Amino acid sequence: MFEEWLSRCRQSRQLVLVIVAIALLLDNMLLTVVVPIMPEFLYDIQHPDHPLSVTIPPAPTNELPVPHGDMSGPTGNETQWKENEATLKKERHDDLVHETVAVGIMFASKAVVQLMVNPIVGPLTHRIGYSIPMFAGFFIMFISTLIFAFGRSYSVLFLARALQGVGSSCSSVSGMGMLAERYPDDQERGNAMGIALGGLALGVLIGPPFGGFMYEYVGKTAPFLILSALALGDGMLQLLLLQPGVVKTEGDPPSLKSLVMDPYIIIAAGAITFANTGISMLEPSLPIWMMDTMGAGRLKQGVTFLPASISYLIGTNLFGPLGHRMGRWLAAMIGLVVIGICLMIIPTARALNDLIVPNAGLGFAIGMVDSSMMPELGYLVDIRHSAVYGSVYAIGDVAFCLGFAIGPALSGTLVNTIGFEWMLFGIAIINFMYAPLLYILRSPPTKEEKKSLVTGEKSSVRYISYQSENDDE
Repeated sequence: MFEEWLSRCRQSRQLVLVIVAIALLLDNMLLTVVVPIMPEFLYDIQHPDHPLSVTIPPAPTNELPVPHGDMSGPTGNETQWKENEATLKKERHDDLVHETVAVGIMFASKAVVQLMVNPIVGPLTHRIGYSIPMFAGFFIMFISTLIFAFGRSYSVLFLARALQGVGSSCSSVSGMGMLAERYPDDQERGNAMGIALGGLALGVLIGPPFGGFMYEYVGKTAPFLILSALALGDGMLQLLLLQPGVVKTEGDPPSLKSLVMDPYIIIAAGAITFANTGISMLEPSLPIWMMDTMGAGRLKQGVTFLPASISYLIGTNLFGPLGHRMGRWLAAMIGLVVIGICLMIIPTARALNDLIVPNAGLGFAIGMVDSSMMPELGYLVDIRHSAVYGSVYAIGDVAFCLGFAIGPALSGTLVNTIGFEWMLFGIAIINFMYAPLLYILRSPPTKEEKKSLVTGEKSSVRYISYQSENDDE
């Protein structure tokens, strides 16, 4: 009886969708749980005598703390205290701005590693199937989470973040490929991928406030231990239902080169990249900017991305089916324009409440782009190549990772050189400029139309050549 029930479960497309959604949920919880933890944790490692959690105390009338060291000894009058307080604040500001670079590089390392691994995982799924890479992704994520839990230096935490990139590549590419294979109908596929991206959105939603709350009241280790336990449960579920094993893909898979040379696939992938670059720039820089301009603590840093995450969850689930009806190209085009507008509004915020509307709009618009372009990649492969999906979703994941590699890697340097405001204005302008290109995806030619076009061109060449020969005679 149990074996029959288990057999039915293994054949269920809905349970496969649940497994993929859970894998994306946990991966993105780990991705974002570090956002409110790492900036302050790394600052405190480098400044053990002046941690961020300790504010500069007001001086008694006749007593003045020194800028460095003991904060209780008498050193002068109130005027000098104000000068020393200003010096301390200036030093802290400079340290925070400088730290943006280190935090940005750490955050970017995951995406950079994922970029390098994706071209390997995509073609590998054509040879061994999706279940083994999916399980490998769980195992690597489990190890990465444990390293985050017990790491106490920048280099060890950098290693954990980079290792997560390998696991994310395995989970994302194989998960999306598995869904595209199990849901061959274009509309059903869009709905399924919208739900799976909802799992991703939920991870982004839960991660920052969960990390901020646990770090504030329990400590750095606790959130990562909880995540490792959840990852272990996901691994057990995969073993039970997916039964990882070698399954060779039927049909002739398109080469990675032919997909990369397809301009329609590149335009769809580019939309994913630019849509996610803005939010990835904000991840390392916004918490530090809030500390500097608003004096925001851990909890405020943790909840600042909450509106974006909630609206991303709504956007992905709404535009999975809606994008198919209105035209995915149009949904993504509108999304890029809205992203640009929201990025330009964010630097005008002077309090946490001012960030709610632009962050919510940003998350909703990114959801529009992701939930439209991910199924569009599968559709383009169906009509222009062959229905084998590992490589095209490796390209889709590369596009996603490019945004999350470029953003954090450049944000620290850009904040130092042109400032937080102009950094966001720049990426907003890029989104505005890219949006019109999506009109090209309105009616992409099919494989047969491509062949007809090529055949027609060859016939024209032969006809012209024949005419030239006759004229010479």
